[in-house]
Amino acid sequence: MRGGAAGKRKTTTGFSGAPQPQPPPSVDYQRQLFNSRDSDASFASSRPSSVGLSRASDIHTDRSHQSSTIRSVNAFLASHNSPISLRAHPVPPVKDISETLVFLLSTVDFHCDDRKWDEDVVFFLRSLSCPLKLTKSTLRAPNSPHNWPNVLAVINWLVQYARFRQHLSSSLASVAPDANSMSSFGIRSYCHFIRGEDDSVNNLDSEFLGKLEAEKVTIAETISNSEKVAAELEAKLDALRKGPSKKEALEKVKSDLEKDVNKFRTMVAERSERTRGMEKVVEEKEKEVVAKEEDRGRIFEENKELKKSVEVQCFNVRDVERMKRELQAVERDVGEAEVARDGWEQKAWEVNSQISNQFHQIQRLAIDCNQALRRLKLQVNEVEEKMKLVKKETQELASNCDLEVKTMAESLRTDAMNLEVVEKEAAEMLKASEVRLEEAVKQSEKEVQAVASRLFALIDSISKHKEYMDSKILEVKTGVADTATAVAEIYKGSLKRHFGGSSRNDCSHEAS
Repeated sequence: MRGGAAGKRKTTTGFSGAPQPQPPPSVDYQRQLFNSRDSDASFASSRPSSVGLSRASDIHTDRSHQSSTIRSVNAFLASHNSPISLRAHPVPPVKDISETLVFLLSTVDFHCDDRKWDEDVVFFLRSLSCPLKLTKSTLRAPNSPHNWPNVLAVINWLVQYARFRQHLSSSLASVAPDANSMSSFGIRSYCHFIRGEDDSVNNLDSEFLGKLEAEKVTIAETISNSEKVAAELEAKLDALRKGPSKKEALEKVKSDLEKDVNKFRTMVAERSERTRGMEKVVEEKEKEVVAKEEDRGRIFEENKELKKSVEVQCFNVRDVERMKRELQAVERDVGEAEVARDGWEQKAWEVNSQISNQFHQIQRLAIDCNQALRRLKLQVNEVEEKMKLVKKETQELASNCDLEVKTMAESLRTDAMNLEVVEKEAAEMLKASEVRLEEAVKQSEKEVQAVASRLFALIDSISKHKEYMDSKILEVKTGVADTATAVAEIYKGSLKRHFGGSSRNDCSHEAS
């Protein structure tokens, strides 16, 4: 039913799909279009004031500003692989200036004529309502001291405009290809609707709803995965907060090492105290040995004096015997003293050997303690560095976790908002589809009623015409029957007349 009604509508080709981009108009066409307008009316509102122009000229007359502007222009030309490079001092030649202007216009898809490039430049600046005024006479001598600041300002303005165009193109290129899917869907649906293609509209609606459902499922999966990752990260963060951290473990190792260092220090102190006690004992023994040596020397001197006194004196037998006994006693005492001295020397030697052994042991212990202290210092330094690294890693991990949690929360909020937007759009699209369906049903019903009324009228006219034709046919049949009857009667009469005349002739002939 829809197809018959839709056949009365005019088919349009402008909505068959996405609008095709038109090719850029030529320079001549743009110039004609621009010249056909009223220049006073089109540029009265955008004509720059003389105050702004004088300020721009004053700025570009400064040498330092000219140098910075030329560096910016050369950087832009180098970024586009242009062989042109303007010099700051002296003023660039006319060829470089003209090639720069032509190249800058080509970067914004405006190609100049080689012979009329100055007219094209002036036309382009006027078409964009450039606040800087530039004429053909200025472009004939752009490197003159009077014209160069204004020309440099125009070149800088073109560079900024080209950068702005590039930024817009990059922004448009970065947009997702299906970012305007709703508008394209609306256009395609309306195209099918205006052509009366109900099946295509239904297929497009089902396809788009299927895409929305798939996107909804994908977003839900992404949200669930994000929630799982967030839960895992929160569990890890709770485990890191509840359990002993690496810093605490390293601090415990450091405390154990400090305890070991204190133990070694107490051992070294005890050994040093023992060494000092042994040194005191050795000093006392050395003092005793020195005292014994002094006693021995004194006794030896006394013996010498006694011998001298004995040799000088005259002795009797009794005195000689007594002296012999005394000498024997003295010799015994001397022998005992020598034996005692040898024993003391042996004891002193043993004590010295013990002291040397103890001293060597103490030295070895001191060396071991120093080495252990060095190793402990190295370990402590390593532990401190590790603690710093672990602390830094912990802080970075905490900051990363916080950042990831924030990012995931923002992404979840964004996904939720997108999901709500998609659901709203789907609901609106469903409502619009229902409204269109109701309108289409109403329109179809109206068309069906109109067609039915016309059909009934046609049937009535046909029945009436049939009745009329039946009556006409009956009249014709009656007329034909009457005519046949009349013809038969006339024919019979003519036959009778013919046969009657011939019989009379025969009779007359027989009578003759």
